[in-house]
Amino acid sequence: MRLIKLTILFFLFSGTIYAQKKDYPIQPVAFTHVHVNDQFWAPKMEVNAKVTIPYTLQQCRMDGRIDNFLRASKTIPGDKLSAFPFDDTDIYKVIEGASYAMQMKADPAMDKYVDTLISIIGAAQEKDGYLYTFRTVHAAKPHEWIGTKRWEKEEELSHELYNSGHLFESAAAHYEATGKKTLLNIAIKNADLLVKDFGYGKVEEYPGHQVVEIGLVKLYRITGNQKYLDLAKFFLDVRGPKGEAYNQAQAKVINQHEAVGHAVRATYMYTGMADVAAITGDEKYLAAIDDIWEDVVNKKLYITGGIGATGAGEAFGEAYQLPNMSAYAETCAAIANIYWNSRMFQLHGDSKYIDVLERTLYNGLLSGVSLSGNRFFYPNPLASMHQHQRSAWFACACCISNMTRFLPSVPGYVYAQDANNLYVNLFMSNSSDIQLPAAKLKITQTTEYPWEGKIDIKVEPEKAAAFAVHIRIPGWAGDTPVPGTLYTFKEKESAPVTISLNGSPLKYTVVKGYAVIERKWKKGDQLSVVLPMETKKVFANEKVKDDKGRFAFQRGPVVYCLEGPDNRDSTVQNIMIDKNAVASMNFNPEMLNGIEVLKVKGVSTNRQVNSEELIKTEQEVTAIPYYSWANRGPSEMTVWVPYEESAARPKPAPTIASKSKVSGSLSNKQLLSSVKDQYDPVDSKDTNYPYLHWWPKKDSKEYLQYDFDQEYEVSVSKVYWFDDAPWGGCRIPDNYKVLYLQNGKWIPVANTSSYAVEKDKFNTVSFKPIKTKALRLELQLPKDNASGVHEWIVN
Repeated sequence: MRLIKLTILFFLFSGTIYAQKKDYPIQPVAFTHVHVNDQFWAPKMEVNAKVTIPYTLQQCRMDGRIDNFLRASKTIPGDKLSAFPFDDTDIYKVIEGASYAMQMKADPAMDKYVDTLISIIGAAQEKDGYLYTFRTVHAAKPHEWIGTKRWEKEEELSHELYNSGHLFESAAAHYEATGKKTLLNIAIKNADLLVKDFGYGKVEEYPGHQVVEIGLVKLYRITGNQKYLDLAKFFLDVRGPKGEAYNQAQAKVINQHEAVGHAVRATYMYTGMADVAAITGDEKYLAAIDDIWEDVVNKKLYITGGIGATGAGEAFGEAYQLPNMSAYAETCAAIANIYWNSRMFQLHGDSKYIDVLERTLYNGLLSGVSLSGNRFFYPNPLASMHQHQRSAWFACACCISNMTRFLPSVPGYVYAQDANNLYVNLFMSNSSDIQLPAAKLKITQTTEYPWEGKIDIKVEPEKAAAFAVHIRIPGWAGDTPVPGTLYTFKEKESAPVTISLNGSPLKYTVVKGYAVIERKWKKGDQLSVVLPMETKKVFANEKVKDDKGRFAFQRGPVVYCLEGPDNRDSTVQNIMIDKNAVASMNFNPEMLNGIEVLKVKGVSTNRQVNSEELIKTEQEVTAIPYYSWANRGPSEMTVWVPYEESAARPKPAPTIASKSKVSGSLSNKQLLSSVKDQYDPVDSKDTNYPYLHWWPKKDSKEYLQYDFDQEYEVSVSKVYWFDDAPWGGCRIPDNYKVLYLQNGKWIPVANTSSYAVEKDKFNTVSFKPIKTKALRLELQLPKDNASGVHEWIVN
């Protein structure tokens, strides 16, 4: 039987006293008590406060998200709304982020503006507590997702409960950070409506997009109102088994043992299950999320901590399905993964959960926002050929607003406590005030982490007192890149982790990944921890086919990548590095806001005409932290570096096609060069290398054109179609033809073989030899779909 801590807390709220009896055995030290002052996280949180939050609020104003509320309250006329019914949550999340940020540093102007936003939100709330602008506006043409009445399409796409969940989280943060109840009262009114409407014998529906479960538990903790906890559990228990895996409704939650479906929905649900289990002691919930966690870390976790392999449903893939260039790894999923792993640690007290949390924090999450704070990634791929670039905004802006609320909450993950056990989970310079039963104490960290492995920890209790300090020994400081069996180090040995107390070496016992130092502490006691910051090579499990013959560089918690701007010819896909090569590190304070730069010897590879042998040229290779890529415009990038020729992507040989200028009728011109990169697709749905497509066009005539570097005699065209059925929007074209340029006019070739249109192969058409300077494909898109091209060869 797992231990669920019993604590009796009493809350006085609205004149009612509630008793709250159970919660997590281990509690985080609140972010309001942890004052980060390092050179890594503190500047990023300042950029979030000064740039990202104001920028996001401005975009919300421009995109009509604030007008949604003003129109719902009839403050302004009209029924024009923004794009999605869940857009209300962007306002809630930015308020949450601003509340956290104002605790770090007072901002009277922002405080006043947030108060104004809360008044606008309150005015849009209906008398019974319902708050959902897309219905309250009563648009002449309602959004197709919302249904004809409340809750009608909740299990599908209305997002009514999703909106409520983010409202509750925002209200809890605002109340805890400011002490004001303005937003909290709005949230409680809405929660009371949910309690009235939902439940057995009432509306028995589950949330289409989970998160309300987390929000209800937060309201329960603040108010002690048992009905909120009961409703959170109801929303979990009523889910499945007749729904879809997409939103984890294919089985009862207690019968789910693998991570499936939409990755954000899933990890919000697992977080909610952990919250409810911590308070209720539900062993079946715990068994389910324990199994699911094992499934993720052993089969579905990117080396960056990202989750969600496929854009089809923004979902977890099959076991070991971890493509790189088409990786989805949504920023919201990274944030949700941190929430979940934080809860798993609070339940079990094992450092492996913080290892995953830290991995995600420094890599797959931080990559989601630019160094400038105003450009963003929605998916976070692990390879690119110029097709990925940060965006100023998304119509679906969930990742942007989520980042605004997450970054200022980072200090809340540094420490945790269980009675007189103090856990040091993350390493960053900070000064913190912590109350243990034995004594109140001040704890100070001084470190250059993640660039350096030395951490000085000063422990100053108000009075001499006995308690235990648990210092996390990261798995990467030993032989484990990240928990699970997905990844291993090439280098099996590491320098030992050393800890000294007041200048003297200290022997310590490791329990669940923590160095436990139990003693009577006094003012001035100082611990010094030295973690071995060695540059290591990571190999993926042989079942991950996309990483075969490749390795990734890792130093401490930071994963590295090769990016075009730092390497010869702005090219990295053609680079190979010997798996025994030794890398050197050097800190460059002027580069990408200050990073440790990796240098290593490697070779570039090039194809040659009429030969399978590659041309290899030695070169110095530079790698940078993955989180810092794409801050200098679109470029090539790769995390996994080939050490075998079979995994290399050489530069194309000089052929008619590769030397041609490509043009076409598609809007994204960056895709054009993909048709002459000489990559042979595995099949038509292969997304591991760039391809060209006309999505979202359909039922139209389109073209693709080669302008040769000189006149050639040609007689063969080979085209490999892109078709991502059944999930994607591209299918092979209805038909196509080849034309050549003569005297300024396009003339169809005289084909001597038929025009086949088939998937998973090159479609070859032969024609009578012609001399020309240009060739064109003209194709008819299917009635209901677009089409695409992997490769176009001309002989």
